[in-house]
Amino acid sequence: MKVGIVADSHDNIPMIKKAIEVFNARKVEYLLHAGDYISPFAVKEFLKAEARLLGVFGNNDGEKKGIGMLCNDVYNPPYQTVLGGKKILLTHDVNNLEQDPPISLAGAFDVVIFGHTHKPEVRFESASGGKEKPLYINPGECGGWLSGKGTVSILDLERLEAEIITL
Repeated sequence: MKVGIVADSHDNIPMIKKAIEVFNARKVEYLLHAGDYISPFAVKEFLKAEARLLGVFGNNDGEKKGIGMLCNDVYNPPYQTVLGGKKILLTHDVNNLEQDPPISLAGAFDVVIFGHTHKPEVRFESASGGKEKPLYINPGECGGWLSGKGTVSILDLERLEAEIITL
């Protein structure tokens, strides 16, 4: 199963449309958004994807009620789900996982998806340097406002591999 991953789209409609084109061409089954859509009109664009949208709010999403009215599958972070038999944690800021009880990432999840930093990365968290769980994925910034380039990610859940794609 292929999953499209996006974060920090920040209302950049031309870049959102490019991301949707990539996701549709790659035939992703789910589209996971790690927050900072900003406005409901941005969410409307993501709903045009041929994949089911699941997401969390980011720190800049000001119109949560309007976003929630468009899509019932946008949650307060962190959000836990299982796709393709893999346990996934979706959040905006991976360094802000204050929960009661606290969430332990080590071994609890196969994949941790986050945004917020606007810096794309794909890495395994491993003390031994191997491919131990979880796989951390930050797709970077779809909007491209800070870096000047938009990026997204495609996750292959069967192989537990992800790639960063420049839009």
